[in-house]
Amino acid sequence: MRILIANDDGYLAPGIAALVRACQGLGEIDVIAPEQNASGTSNALSLNRPLSVYAAQGEHLRGVRYVNGTPSDCVHIALTGLLPQRPDLVLSGINQGANMGDDTLYSGTVAAAMEGYLFGIPAIAFSQVDKGWVELDAAARTARRVVESVLAQRQSGTWAAPFLLNVNIPNHPQADTLPWQVTRLGRRHASEPVIRQQSPRGETVYWIGPAGDAREAGDGTDFHATAQGRVSITPLQVDLTDHARLGDWSARLARP
Repeated sequence: MRILIANDDGYLAPGIAALVRACQGLGEIDVIAPEQNASGTSNALSLNRPLSVYAAQGEHLRGVRYVNGTPSDCVHIALTGLLPQRPDLVLSGINQGANMGDDTLYSGTVAAAMEGYLFGIPAIAFSQVDKGWVELDAAARTARRVVESVLAQRQSGTWAAPFLLNVNIPNHPQADTLPWQVTRLGRRHASEPVIRQQSPRGETVYWIGPAGDAREAGDGTDFHATAQGRVSITPLQVDLTDHARLGDWSARLARP
């Protein structure tokens, strides 16, 4: 078993260190993560400049490599030439803050896992619901339990590969004992307004506003599950096609 671990908070983030520790003993681990925080970069690939890979320095970072690019860059170059062999599983996280509902479209954490999935490799993204790294060790134990569960399916021959799971873990001291719920993505309201500031040169600059409140957070959604103290596990797919309306659009756009 070979496991590739990435994230979007950067190779020095506590979340990825906790995930690496949690996965010790499950197989050979490769860690390739962004040099800097790359939250919100979604599936971006760096196509207009070369990328460099560096070996992290420090005893606690032995074997860790980092890339001056995006989370998707890290997994992409790992799978297309950097690693000596293809991993069996791609993990991403543990992210600082939730990746639920519409957030998954922007998430670099989910994107890193999705890059593995696009290459036909089972992948799991892990996030804590609240920021601040509170109860991170409990989240890491939860992540290990999820990984052990899917690996047990592999051993029993019920491994459904490839798959992409998005896991959101409440910041709870016994997170590893909380019930799991398989969920669908909820929805958020629109983002809050941009924040205007003046730069030192007197120019107006804009900060993207915070995410809006949950709009669709009913029973069965990731928002509802975590609010009820459950670990949310959402199976994701990449197909964005509006299959239900294909016929409607075909009729509307039929050439005369």
